[in-house]
Amino acid sequence: MKRKLAAAIGIAGMMVSVAACGGGDSGSSDNSGADAKELTVWLTVDAQNNWPGLVKAADAAVQKKHPGIKINHEYYGWPDKNTKLDAVLATDKAPDVVEMGNTEMLGYMVKGAFAPLDTSKFTNSSAWLDGLKASVTYDGKTYGVPYYAGGRVGNWRKDVFASVGVKSTPKTYAELTAALDKVQKKEGDKFSAWYQPTRDWYAAMSFVYDAGGSIAKEEGGQWKANLSSPESVKGLTEFKNVVDKYMHGDKTKDESDRYIVYGQGKSGMIFGAAWEGATSADPKNDKTGKLKDNLENFVMPGPSGKNMPVFLGGSDLAVPVKSKAQAVAAEWINAFTGPSGQKGLMAKGNLPNNKTDLATLKNDPATAVPATAAESNWFVPMAPGWGQVEKAQVLQNMLQNIGTGKQSVEAAAKDADAAIDKVINTK
Repeated sequence: MKRKLAAAIGIAGMMVSVAACGGGDSGSSDNSGADAKELTVWLTVDAQNNWPGLVKAADAAVQKKHPGIKINHEYYGWPDKNTKLDAVLATDKAPDVVEMGNTEMLGYMVKGAFAPLDTSKFTNSSAWLDGLKASVTYDGKTYGVPYYAGGRVGNWRKDVFASVGVKSTPKTYAELTAALDKVQKKEGDKFSAWYQPTRDWYAAMSFVYDAGGSIAKEEGGQWKANLSSPESVKGLTEFKNVVDKYMHGDKTKDESDRYIVYGQGKSGMIFGAAWEGATSADPKNDKTGKLKDNLENFVMPGPSGKNMPVFLGGSDLAVPVKSKAQAVAAEWINAFTGPSGQKGLMAKGNLPNNKTDLATLKNDPATAVPATAAESNWFVPMAPGWGQVEKAQVLQNMLQNIGTGKQSVEAAAKDADAAIDKVINTK
């Protein structure tokens, strides 16, 4: 899962010294490999480039407990990490700790590639954010530890909304739509008051979960698609209303270049990953010359009257089942993700993996918006066939059919449910 560090929680240019992670943390899945003499840790280049001090501190904590142990580190880019992991898992040379994007975990858990972990051995595991906890849980067992997260927020141009008399960000959905209506009326149909890519299923499903719906439900050990339920249809209908009223761009696009489009100056607002606003304002992307210091993040209000539930992206750490040092691997993970490790990660602009640390960010004006937004979150169905649903782009195709008017909300949702039900329970 590719991440933009420009501020996983929307803080641009934040310069804070990194706190070292503590040496008192300990955790283990079992006693397998408790006397290991060597440990191999695979992380992505995010850790290598942005918080190497935290890696060193975790090493030091483990080496203090296990004098003489050798700790090897390998760093990978997101595009090639899993290809290399798949190859090595077929051998007896598996790493002992591996970083995974949280949406990547499920396929490996289904295949039995990771060792189950004892959550009681990991600090703050009882307070893990719900969406992150879901990403490491399969069939009642835990196969990973959440590492850090990035949330989603609303972001708008203060100048555009000030031009219609709106001086503060919305606290309710009614305030939001009233402001958008004014902007759309003033700017006309060549401008998107809210640039909301039609195929952006992360945003669309936030509307679904806000309305009390869901992608799928588990009953009696079987998963059943739920997009055509009255609640889900209500959420999808409101998403269509947004696209119809405020989105005047190409209605066959996804969100991959949203920050670039936003930087072109033909839209007033987006709802996306918290780094996107800051990245749009980067001189490389800002074609207006006006976005620096003119963009503002806000907690996205939902039509339900509550904050919009958001998808939490992020990373998890897992121990391959073929590791010969599982106990020490778990200790390293806990040293790295424990309280002082989380403090260091937050200092680098990340959301923490737990509600206790998240509460401290809510009290800081610089981080209150993304931290508050992350409190209400959702995650994909942890079903054995979910990977096949994503691969077939069932949700994206449903949303495009809805957004372009090819199908009604009800018909598109019914077809999507049928497609999901065919594969969601298949390993």
